[in-house]
Amino acid sequence: MADPHSLGEIIDMQLSQTGPMSLATYMSLALTHPRSGYYTGTDPLGAKGDFITAPEISQMFGELVGFFIVNLWQQLDQPKSFTLLELGPGRGTLMQDALRVAAKAEGFLDACHLQLFETNPALKAQQAERLGKYNPYWADEVDAVADDPLFVVANEFFDALPIRQFVKATDGWHERQVGLRDGKRAFGLNPTPIPEAAMPIELANARPGEIYEVSLAAAEIMERLGRRIAAHQGALLAIDYGYATTQTGETLQAVRNHAFADPLGAPGEIDLSTHVDFGGLGKVAGELGLTVEKLSTQRDFLGGLGIVERATALAKANPGQIDTIAAALKRLVDSTEMGTLFKVFCAHSGNLEPIGFPSSGSAK
Repeated sequence: MADPHSLGEIIDMQLSQTGPMSLATYMSLALTHPRSGYYTGTDPLGAKGDFITAPEISQMFGELVGFFIVNLWQQLDQPKSFTLLELGPGRGTLMQDALRVAAKAEGFLDACHLQLFETNPALKAQQAERLGKYNPYWADEVDAVADDPLFVVANEFFDALPIRQFVKATDGWHERQVGLRDGKRAFGLNPTPIPEAAMPIELANARPGEIYEVSLAAAEIMERLGRRIAAHQGALLAIDYGYATTQTGETLQAVRNHAFADPLGAPGEIDLSTHVDFGGLGKVAGELGLTVEKLSTQRDFLGGLGIVERATALAKANPGQIDTIAAALKRLVDSTEMGTLFKVFCAHSGNLEPIGFPSSGSAK
């Protein structure tokens, strides 16, 4: 017999009483329900979890992000006070590796106010253990930062934010919803069409059956942080799987125990994610006056920062780990692994030239 207090039961009860809900509402409940949400429960990372992130694969990833942030700080003439904010810091591994490198830059740690945006108590505990010596502050709001330069790091954060889906029909676009069919959760469509004029211009030639996804949550976060960066200088670096321009196509996926699963099957027990519309984020940032770098691949970004050279140095210092280091490098940058699937986005104040992007060339 199902647990009457499970998140699935709670959602089914709501659906039976109030009718279908938007996909965004369903995802919000499934991922961040205060008691039973996927990201408010146990640690989802690593071999025993549902997925493994780049910082958990190799220290090189976080080290190069640290180098990237230090370079931006130096470009701003090393301000005596700035905020370094990580969105969804996981176990704190990325930031631990980043700050180990950044600490070599004189004055960086003294000026740095480390801020973390996290909802998972289990992960907060691990972040505190790894990052405690840097005196981090856990913020309840993404933009609760001081009036000083702001550097934001978001690795596999935007892909986990709720989205709305719209399906093109002959009479316009209809929002996809989650409801009950024969007592079981199922997808359906809101019968009321949305006029073509209300949809992005990029969708003007969409054909019946095509699907458009939009994350209002992602746009809001970009807008809130972008305003802070526009006012006080800085940059936002986001690494995720996604696409450069707004387009159609369904990318919603569910993962459980490193295997694909039914998105509606076990809310609160499976990871839900989508590809990030970096074109949409860039549009928000551009409207705020920020400069948006041409979207890069993880392979090209890490390559531009010197990951091959770093791997060579690590292998020389740790000859017994040569095969492990080589395997990690391949997983991070090879086109058959994470290298081209993951994209790198950067929006920043106009006085900066972020390294690792095509317009700035390779790191020196």
